[in-house]
This record gives sequence, C-alpha cells and structure tokens, in this order.
Amino acid sequence: MSLLNQLFSRGVFGTKCKTSLNLAISRIKLLQNKRDMQLKHMRKEIAQFLQAGQEAIARIRVEHVIREQKMWAAYEILELFCEFVLARVPIIESQRECPSELREAIASIIFAAPRCSDLPDLLQIKNLFTAKYGKEFVMAASELRPDSGVNRTIIEKLSVLAPAAQVKLKVLKDIAQEYNLAWDSSSTEAEFSKTHEDLLAGSKQIRVGAALSQAPNKQGSFMSSPSNGTHSVKHMESKQESQHLRAPSASSNATFLGTNEIEPSIKNYDVGPISDAKRESRPQSTDILEKARAAIASAERASAAARAAAALVNVEFGSLKVEEGKSS
Repeated sequence: MSLLNQLFSRGVFGTKCKTSLNLAISRIKLLQNKRDMQLKHMRKEIAQFLQAGQEAIARIRVEHVIREQKMWAAYEILELFCEFVLARVPIIESQRECPSELREAIASIIFAAPRCSDLPDLLQIKNLFTAKYGKEFVMAASELRPDSGVNRTIIEKLSVLAPAAQVKLKVLKDIAQEYNLAWDSSSTEAEFSKTHEDLLAGSKQIRVGAALSQAPNKQGSFMSSPSNGTHSVKHMESKQESQHLRAPSASSNATFLGTNEIEPSIKNYDVGPISDAKRESRPQSTDILEKARAAIASAERASAAARAAAALVNVEFGSLKVEEGKSS
C-alpha cells in the first residue's frame, strides 16, 4: 500500500507541477508583452518632458521606467527557470532531495513567488515544493539564508530599493539619445549630485543658527538692542520726573514725603548693565534729584509755616477764653 501511495503521490505532484509551470510560463509571456508596450509609452512620455523642459517630472517618471525594466528582466529569467524545471519534472519526482543542478532554479522561483503578485501560479509551485522538500528548504530560499542558491540577478531585480542617481541619469540619457533629443543634462546632474539632509532630524545649520540668534536674548533687551535700552531709560526718566513734580502740589501729603522714598527709585534706575545710554542719562537724573529735594524743602517750609500759624491761632484762642473767664 505504501508503494502505491508513493507512486500515486509522485503522479499527482508531477501533474500539478507541470500544469502550474505551463500556466506560469504562459502568463509571463503575456505580461512581458504588456510590460513592453508600457515601457515604450513611458519612455516616449519622458522624452516629451525632456523636450518641453520639464526635467523635474522626467526625473520622477524615470524611476517608474527603471522599476518596470527590472521587473521585465526578472520575468525573463523566471521564464527560463520555469522551462528548465518543467523539463526536469521526471527527475524531481524520482529523487527525494533537490537535485544540485536544479537548486538555483527552484530556489529562485520560491523566492520570487510572494514578490510577483501578478504571477499567482508561482505560489502554487512554491506550495508543491514545500510539500516535496519541507518547510526548511522553502524558508532558506525565502529568507536568503547562506547557500540558499537564489539567483543574484533575481534578488537585485526584485529589490524595492530606490535606483541610484547614476542609473537614473543613464536611463535619461539613453531616452534622449533614442529620440534624438539635444538635451543638456547639466542641471539634472547637479540635482542628482545634491546631498539631501534628513528632514526628521532637521538641518544642523538651521539648529546652530537658531541657537546663536537666541543666545543674546538671554542677557536682556538692553544688551541685545541699544536703541531699545535708550528708549526704556527715557521712558523711566519721564515717568519719575512727572511723579516728583506732582508730589509738592498736594499740601496734605507733602509733609510725609522725604528723600528716603524718592532715592530708592533713583537707585533702581541705575540697576542693570552699563551702556552708553545710561551714562548719558546720569546728569539728567542728578538734576531731577536736586529739583525733587528743593521741592520737598519748600514743602517742609510751607508745612512749618502752617503749623506755626495754627499754633498762633491756638494761643490767641486760649487767651480769649482766659479773658472771658475773668470777666465772668
């Protein structure tokens, strides 16, 4: 019974494998013709963009052309591998292990199966070889383990990395030559030679410039802008002068004003970093101080005269009461 099962399983594997391989070869040929027409159309559009001076669009579209060319080359190699395996299906059925001469072809088909979404027949072939050789054999090819045997060109053509600048420039020159365009590639070469910084990390020059521009602001407005410091000094002078000039006008509060209340404001006026504007303002502050002291002295004399007059009135009022008492 086991011998019959083995013979039956061999027959089933061979039939399914041949069917899947034939379908894959036919589908690859159809896709090759379709992709060939698309490539011609895309190359013609890029030539039109170059002729119209729209090189920025051409530099973007050329990446699609390179990707399609790589897929076209990968499909061509896969078609040869499928035909090779199809011719050796009887040998694969008769041996338990994978033949060494078929290892590269089979491993390349297994590696390309999940990366070629428009070739579902390759997935069927991969499942058949998984049942034949086991999961470890298939995983080694899928993960590109050492000695997996996958074709290097297939790995390169099916990679998702962006094409290099030299490759894009070469394709653009080939397209211009194909359509006989007198295209000057100097601007495109300069654009490809630029080194673009990582935008997530930010530009180092911008960060350093911002730090330098923010450093003086930490020392105050007087140090960062002399004009602002002069304006602030003048504003303080006018404010203090108006306060000092208004102080003697109120006779009721003039007696309570003294030099101790005015001098702290003048002292606070001198606090801060020394600048040219502050040196110029010192003679003016001295004049203001002298005027304030003179006003306070006159206010004190007026207050003393008022107290003397009040005392005189009290004395006269007291004497009148004494005389009234004697007369009574």
